[in-house]
Amino acid sequence: MAESIQSLDQLSQLKTVAPDAPKHEKKVDKFNRAYATGKRKDAVARVWIKPGAGKVTVNAREVEVYFARPVLRMMIEQPFVVAARAGQYDVVCTVAGGGLSGQAGAVRHGISKALTYFEPELRGVLKKGGFLTRDSRVVERKKYGKAKARRSFQFSKR
Repeated sequence: MAESIQSLDQLSQLKTVAPDAPKHEKKVDKFNRAYATGKRKDAVARVWIKPGAGKVTVNAREVEVYFARPVLRMMIEQPFVVAARAGQYDVVCTVAGGGLSGQAGAVRHGISKALTYFEPELRGVLKKGGFLTRDSRVVERKKYGKAKARRSFQFSKR
């Protein structure tokens, strides 16, 4: 500040400039697809979405074949249901690592991020639902002197 403030009147005349919220812009490739990476436990999913009829392909297989349990398929559909975009996007994803539950969570996370890249105005709805937060819980490592991470060996007095 070049000049110093001498009174409270001068202080009230100063205007504070509040920074604007960051503007999120649409991020698509030359094929009009949005790409995002989703993660959960040890699973990593690479997800591409584009406008379509709602077809979901996981590792070159239909979602009904890859995720046979209805709960896992419901998890994958959640971002579309919350954003009111069910059946409007085709999803192609490759997923590796972890088990089926972790993979479904990774795909859900990737779809949510890709939706925000394709339609930035959906960010608030998805963030409020908790779909953009990476669930950082992972399996605890085994400690020496223990049977598992925390379980002790069976105690015997004799």
